[in-house]
This record gives sequence, C-alpha cells and structure tokens, in this order.
Amino acid sequence: MKKQLFHWKRIGCLLIMIAMVCTFTACGQADASGDNVNTAGNSTGANIVNIGVTNTLNSLNPLLMDGGEVNKYATGLMFLPLCELTEDMSFEGLLADSITTEDNLTFTVHIDEAATWSDGQPVTAEDVAYTALRIASPVVGNTAMMYYVFEGVGEDGFVEAGAETVAGICAVDEKTVQFTTKNPMSLVTFQNSYARYLMPLPKHIISQYSEDELKTAEWFQRPDVVSGPYMVTEYDADHYISYTANEQYWKGTPKIEKLNIRIVDSSQLYAGLQSGEIDITHHTMSTIPQEDYESIEALENIDVVYGMPVINQSVFIQTQTVTDVRVRQAMLCAINREQILEQLLGGQGEIVDGYLSSASPYYDTSVTPTSYDPERAKELLAEAGWDGSQTLRFYVNSGDSTFVNAASVIVAQWAAVGIKAEIQTVDFATLMSVAGTNEYDILAVQYTYPPVDPYADLAWLMSGEGSWTGYGEESVVTALNSTQTEMNADKLKELYSIVTKKVQEDVPMISAYIISPQGAVNKRLVGAKPSVYGFFNHVHEWEITQ
Repeated sequence: MKKQLFHWKRIGCLLIMIAMVCTFTACGQADASGDNVNTAGNSTGANIVNIGVTNTLNSLNPLLMDGGEVNKYATGLMFLPLCELTEDMSFEGLLADSITTEDNLTFTVHIDEAATWSDGQPVTAEDVAYTALRIASPVVGNTAMMYYVFEGVGEDGFVEAGAETVAGICAVDEKTVQFTTKNPMSLVTFQNSYARYLMPLPKHIISQYSEDELKTAEWFQRPDVVSGPYMVTEYDADHYISYTANEQYWKGTPKIEKLNIRIVDSSQLYAGLQSGEIDITHHTMSTIPQEDYESIEALENIDVVYGMPVINQSVFIQTQTVTDVRVRQAMLCAINREQILEQLLGGQGEIVDGYLSSASPYYDTSVTPTSYDPERAKELLAEAGWDGSQTLRFYVNSGDSTFVNAASVIVAQWAAVGIKAEIQTVDFATLMSVAGTNEYDILAVQYTYPPVDPYADLAWLMSGEGSWTGYGEESVVTALNSTQTEMNADKLKELYSIVTKKVQEDVPMISAYIISPQGAVNKRLVGAKPSVYGFFNHVHEWEITQ
C-alpha cells in the first residue's frame, strides 16, 4: 500500500488556536474602520455585531488558505465552503447540497440549485473546478491545501505549469463536480479536509487575472461578487475586518447589517464583553484567559457557553533533534500536568496522552495518562546517557498567556530532573514560520483535532521527516491508512487506539492539557451561540433584540 501519509502539509487544518497582542479601541469611539462600536444595553444603537477574536489574519484570499481558524471563517463569510461541520459534529451543506461517494475514490459534489453570486449569476460546477485548478497552480503556490491526493496533481501538490484543467477535478454538468483521488479516502475525510476548505470563487470575475496576479489582486481585499452572507468594507490584518450584509444573499438577506471581527489581546476580552464593545467570542478563535472565567460568568449582560474538550495544548517534540525516546519519555514523566490543569485552568479540561480527547468517538478510555514521576524521569535520562549539557529550544505563542505561564512551570520541572530548556516567546506568525523550518526542539501550540475525523492532522503530524515532529512509524502509518477504508465504528476506534498507544510510548508530542474553552455572547443577540463547530453556519439569521 502506498504511504499516502507522507505529504500531509496543512498547518492546523482542523482549527489551530492562535492569539496575538493587538490594539483595542476605546469603548464607544469609532474604530479604525470608521464603524461605531456598540455599548452594552444600547438598544437603539447601530445594527452592528462585534466578534472578539485573539487570532491574527493572514489572508482573505480563498486561494491562499492555510487552515488557520480566523482565515477560514473570515473568508467563509464571503465565499461559502462546500460544507461545514455543525455544533453536533455532523456535516451540513453550505454551497453544496450533497456530497457522496460509492467507492471512496470518486466524490460527487452537487451545488445547491438556488446558489447564486451577489451579482445574480448562478454558482456553477465550473466555478468550483476553476477555483480548485488555481489552488493547485504552482504559480499561486499554496502548499497547505494538500491537493496532491487528486488525480492529475503532482506529489508536490501542484498541476503542470499552464494547465487548464485538473484530471481529478471536473465539472460533470452545470451543478455537479467530481473529485477523484489517487488512493482511498473516507467520505468524512473528504468533507472535513477538502470540502470544508474549498471556497469557490466566481470564475467570471477571477479569470480576468493572471495566475501571478491572483496572489496580490486588490479585488480580494474588498470583493464585490460573493456567495456568502457578508462583504468586506474595511480590512486591517492586525486589528479588524469590517463587513456589510450581502442584500442579495441567496439564503436570505442577513438581519445584522454590519459585522466586525475585532482582533484583540486575550486580556482585553473581559473588558470588551463587560462594556459591550465585544458582543460574542468563539471557543477556538477567542482565547479567554482562565483567570477571567469567573468574572465573565458574573456579567449580567453575558451568557456563558462552555465548549466540548477539544482544544489540545500540544507540545510537539522534534524527534530529529531529540532522538532518544527515553529522553522524550523523561520529558513527559517530569511534568505535573494535573497540577497545571488545576492551578492554571481551574480544572476546566482534562489530561490525556496522545491527540484525542474524550469528545472523540475514537477516544480510548483504557489508555491511562502517564503519571507525574520525576524519579522515573531521572532514571530514563540516566539510561539514555543524558549529561544535561544540551539546552532545548522551546518555542511558545506569546499570545497565549495561560500557556506562557504553564511553559515556565514545565521548564522548571524539567530543570529539576536535569533537562535544560530555554523558552522563546514569539507571536503566532513567527511561531508558524519557525515550525516550517524545524529549527526548534520543542514547539507548543493550541491545536484542535476534529473529534469526528482526526485523520488528516494525525497523518501530517506522524508523517516523518518534514513534519512538526519528524516522527513516522510503520504501525502508525498502516493504522491511519486503514481508517480511510474502514467503515465499522469499533474497528475505527481500534485503529486510532494503535496511534494513541504509540504516541504514549514514543512521545513525539505531549498533550499538556485539553481545554474546555469558555465562549460568551451578549444577551442582546438572538440566534447567535458560541460553538466549536457551526458558529457561522446560520449567521444570516442572527438578530439584535431592541
């Protein structure tokens, strides 16, 4: 069997949690976009909703998608993906009304007959196929979308220069597209890793640009032809995105006239929710500091919604530099994870070994998390001949204040057993840049592994040299490949259990803790609810009580 795992490249294709320090606009004053900010209890205020996030934005161009949360959702407000997960982790068609397969090789996507662009033209299969062609262009150069899995696309993820079609992605009729993969793929993986991230563009608009122009065309900053509920009016990648309602939205004109995504520091979310400057936060785009949980719960204008335990504070170990498994095992044994969970997160979460939390149907309850045992850590280091002279480079997201504190605790606990590590706190963009170079020994990031389909992320993270861990093991590769053709739920659980047990044994990553994140929403909003998945699926139905 071909090892199709070895090229998975999407960074956080399943919802990486990120945060970055940004400037927060004073309550009640105009922000840089010129839109007035709402204040709490102002029932006569403008028809505006402010979404507070702590993620930074890389691009609003669907051709440049990298899997980051804020990029995906901010872009999806304009260009609907083919489908999206719902709050209960089922799949809901957004632009498509059906996605099917009979052989796990050919996937048939039917575009909703009612789907139209805001200029009145229908959304067609040609729009989908043309967008996919441009995503796979070596000139556009998107290395994150992993299109190498489709027929007609090279192992580097690109078609031949100048190609006018993709053999494995073709329009069958006006509303039907077929995707053909080189190797078997489960329907769930196709939906989760491809259909959720393919946001078709209007061919009749973007075909006027050369492939090179598509990377920088100003049209993507304020596109005037969209398929989604909102259109961008102002955009500052570090601070905000402002939208106005698409009055021609084919699912119904949005009830909220204007939306603002406001990028702020996590420490400012409480003040924004209290004042009304922020109306709603999202579990995986808005990192609310643990120390603010109780204060937000006490706000009279706010409803709090806790999410399922899906956000894994992952500590990736580069096995190409920390080569001895006994050293990695010692690193795990030396961390008192229960103490960190209780003291820094107030117990709002859980401790696991491996990637999967109790929210996943594939979670193995028989795997007992490794206990804190500093004496065992010292024994392992002695067996490995560790002399303590090496200093490990530990990169941490500066925007995640909780884990910055946790990292200090972890480094102190490692030092107590003879492991020296130096923390490098960097912003998220720098962290991802470092991750791409592998110039680190340890790298920590909040990572959401979709409980319903962890395959794509695990395939990438366990894909050997070039991945964030550099770890690849034959039994893991075989088990993950087998999930793509196995339909029996119990057998799938057994396959993922193999992966969990090998991760516990070989420690290419440490799950520091799993977070049950807090979300918050102003009581003036109706139909809007923080949820890990499905947050924007029906945003056009949100409304403000007067």
